[in-house]
This record gives sequence, C-alpha cells and structure tokens, in this order.
Amino acid sequence: MFVLSGNIALYSIILISLLFHELGHFVAAKCVGAQIERCVILPYGGEMTLKNEHQLSFKQLTIIALGGPIATVFGIAVAYTLPPVLQEGFINAQIILLIINFLPIWPLDGGRIICYSLLQFLPKTVIFETYLSLSIGLLTVIILVSLLMLPESISLTIVSLFLWSKVIGEWRTRKYRSAFEKLVMNRLT
Repeated sequence: MFVLSGNIALYSIILISLLFHELGHFVAAKCVGAQIERCVILPYGGEMTLKNEHQLSFKQLTIIALGGPIATVFGIAVAYTLPPVLQEGFINAQIILLIINFLPIWPLDGGRIICYSLLQFLPKTVIFETYLSLSIGLLTVIILVSLLMLPESISLTIVSLFLWSKVIGEWRTRKYRSAFEKLVMNRLT
C-alpha cells in the first residue's frame, strides 16, 4: 500500500523501525538463553518464534517481550543523531510503534507483558483464555471504530484485522496449547 501510494520513504522508515524492534527481542532472547526458531516481519509487525517456548519461565518470556520496546526507546535516542531531514519521521515512527506495541492486546508486547506477569501468579488456562477473549473484544471495537473513520483509518483497519485473525487463531488452538502444557509439565515433574 505504501509503494502504491508513493510513500516508499515512509515504508523504509517503518521497516527499519520494525527490524530494530525485533533486534531488541532477539538480543533479549539470547540474554535469557532462549533459542530462536525464526523471526519474520508480517503486515502487523514482527513475529519471533522460540524453540521450546513452553520450557521458558514467565520471567524469561517477559524479558523477551520487553526487549522490543526497549530497543524502540533506544531507537528514539539514536534518531536524535540523524540529520534533521530523517529525524522527525524516524522519531514519529518509533513513537507510534512504541504506543501500538504497549497496547494490552495479545500478541503485542504489551499484551504479552501483562499476560506473562499475570501467569506468574494465577492459573495458566484461565488467564490465557480470558486474555485472549479480552483481546478479541478490544480488537473488534478498534476495527468497528476504524471502519467508521474510513478512508483515513485504512492502515489501522488493516493492521487490526491482521491482529484479530492472529488472536482468533490462538483462540481456536487454546485447548491444544493447554493440553500440551499439562503433558509437558507432567513429564518434567
């Protein structure tokens, strides 16, 4: 969409911002000893898959989730060293990326941080299912509001739809995830 509308410079800034953000997750994962299976840039942002994620503690997963936003804040600081022509666009992209990622929606970083924090103290299945339900509800509201504001909100609508489909996929497999975690925990104990 950016290329068709002639916003190649904006697309480049967003792509660099996403890569920098995912690098933060990558470094955080390496710091806590996690093995990375793959890291891809998707229409709604980046996504990193960890090997044996179920064996990581919620503290480790929270640190990994915080890695991206920390890198984004670092990116804002680095942007002040850029030439003035690039500075404003890069800082704005970083701030928008930071705001979006701190939304309390699964699978965004804010959603992961809150969910992993709650999972340290409360039963896994109940929290994860409740959090997915809340994420679906919040994304549905965002989509409906953004549809009312079309065409100005086309980017928000598209990103929200991608996120909504991701959360729906997680919702459909939640029971399998729960059963898998119980099986693994029984083997480890």
